[in-house]
Amino acid sequence: AIRWLVVGAYAAILLAVVLLLGPLLGQELFPNVGASQFRLRLDAPIGTRAEETEHLATGVLDQIREAAGPENVAITLGYVGTQGASYPINTVFLWTSGPHEAVMNVALRPDAHIDVATLEEKLRQTLPSNFPGATFSFEPGDLVNQIMNFGAPTPVEVAVIGPNLGASRVYTDRLRNEMSKIADLRDLKYELPLDYPSVDVKVDRQMAGQLGVSAGQVARSLSEATYSSRFTTPNYWADPNSGIAYQVQVQYPQPSITSLQDLQNIPVMPGQSQHPLLGDLATVENGTVMGEYDRRNGFRMLSLSANMAGQDLGRISKNIDAAIKRAGTLPTGTTVQVRGQIAPMHDTLNNLGIGLLLAILAIFLLLAANYQSLRLAFVVLTTAPATVCGVILMLLITHTSLNIESYMGAIMAVGVGTANAILLVTFAEQHRRSGASSIESGIQGAKERMRPILMTSLAMIAGMIPMALAAQVTAPLGRAVIGGLLAATFVNLTVLPFMFSVVQGRADRSSPSLNADDPESRYASS
Repeated sequence: AIRWLVVGAYAAILLAVVLLLGPLLGQELFPNVGASQFRLRLDAPIGTRAEETEHLATGVLDQIREAAGPENVAITLGYVGTQGASYPINTVFLWTSGPHEAVMNVALRPDAHIDVATLEEKLRQTLPSNFPGATFSFEPGDLVNQIMNFGAPTPVEVAVIGPNLGASRVYTDRLRNEMSKIADLRDLKYELPLDYPSVDVKVDRQMAGQLGVSAGQVARSLSEATYSSRFTTPNYWADPNSGIAYQVQVQYPQPSITSLQDLQNIPVMPGQSQHPLLGDLATVENGTVMGEYDRRNGFRMLSLSANMAGQDLGRISKNIDAAIKRAGTLPTGTTVQVRGQIAPMHDTLNNLGIGLLLAILAIFLLLAANYQSLRLAFVVLTTAPATVCGVILMLLITHTSLNIESYMGAIMAVGVGTANAILLVTFAEQHRRSGASSIESGIQGAKERMRPILMTSLAMIAGMIPMALAAQVTAPLGRAVIGGLLAATFVNLTVLPFMFSVVQGRADRSSPSLNADDPESRYASS
C-alpha cells in the first residue's frame, strides 16, 4: 500500500508544481546581464533647431553625471540631428528623425556598482521636470540586447500596418491610450514624428505655364536653393594634378533663407529671359507633414515603442495583448504586429518546449527498443517531470526567468537525470528477473546504484555552482541544472523504486521481450 501512496503523492506534487507554480515563472528571451551602459534618446519639441537640441543634450548629460556621480561616468558619446546623405554611418546603429532628436550613449565605470535600471528610473523622474517639452526614451547600450531587439529600439514594439494611414493613426492613438494604462511600461511613444513642421509650396500651374515655367523647374530651383544642386544637377571637377574628382554644388547661404518671404523671393530659372520669383507663381505657407514614412510590404506602418520596469517580458506581453483587445476593432485591411523581443521570445520558447518533448519521446522509443519493454521505458521517463519541477522551483527561488539559457539548463538536467534512472532501472530489472519481488528489486537497485548516481549528480552540481552564483548571462543555465538535478536525484533514489514496483509488479519474469524472434518472448511463434 505504501508504494501506491508514494506514487500518488509524487503525481500530486508534480501537478501542483506545474499548474500552480509554473505560471508564476517569468519569461524572457535572454537574461538581463546588468550592463553598465545605456542609451538615452532625447526628443525636443518637433521643429527644434539642431543648435538648440545640442544645448539641451549638454544639459541632459550634466544631469546624468550629477545623478550617477561625476566620478562614476566613464565616457559619454552623443549625436545630435540627422546625418547627411553622404555621412558614412549605417542607420542600423544610429537613427534620428530630425534636428530635434539626439542620441546619447553613457558608459558607467565597472567599479561604480550602479544598477542601470535604478538609475534610469531616477532619471525618468528628474529629466522631464528639468527639461519641459522634451521627451526621453532609454534604449539598451550593450550589443547583446540591441541584437535581441531584432531591429526595434526597445524590447517592446507594436506596429500598426494598413492601407489607410488616417484610419491607422486613429486606431494607433486608441492603442497608445490603452497601453499607457499598463503600469510597468515606460517611455511609451511613437517612433516617428507625426506632425513635423513643413513649408507647403502650392504651384499655380496656369500662372507658371504663362511664365514658361514647369512644375519640375519650380521644384528644382527650390531644392537647389535650400538643399544644394547636388541631387538635381551633379557636377564634378577633376583636379588635373592629382586626378581626384571633387563634387561641385551650389546652394544659397543658410542665413539667407530664414523666413517664408525669403523663400518667395527665390528666382525660378526657366532658361529664358524672364526670371519669375517663386512667390509670383506659387503660394508659400506653413504646414505639417509626417516626419517619416515607414512601410511594411508596401503598406504604411505606425510604430509604438516602450521599455519595461518591474515585470518580465512574458507578463508584459499578456498585458499588451489585452490592451490590443481593448483598443477595439481594427480598420479594414489593418493588422497589428507585436515586435521587439516579444515575438522572438514566444517562438523561441515554444520551439524549445517542442524540442524537449520530442527529445523525451525519442528517448522513450530508444529505451523501449533497448529494454524490449514499454513499461521499463515508461518507468525511466517518470524522472523527467520531476526534473522539470526542480527547474521551476529553483528559478522561482532565485528570481530567475525562463529564457534561452535556463531552457538549455533544463534540457541538460533532463538528460543527466534520465541517464541516472537508466542505471537504477537496469539493475532493478536484473534482480526482478532473478526471482526477487518488484519492490525488493527496486530498493536493491537504488542501493546498488546510489553511489554512481550521487557521484554523477553531485559532480555536475558542484561544477555548476560557480556559474549559478556569477552575475553573467549563463547564470540561469547553471541554476536550472542545479535545481533539475537535485529533484531528479531525490526522485531517482526515493520514488523511482516504488514506481518500478507498481509498473512491474505483475510483469512476467521469464518473458519481458517484445521481439517476436526472441524464443523467450510470449509473442514468439510456436
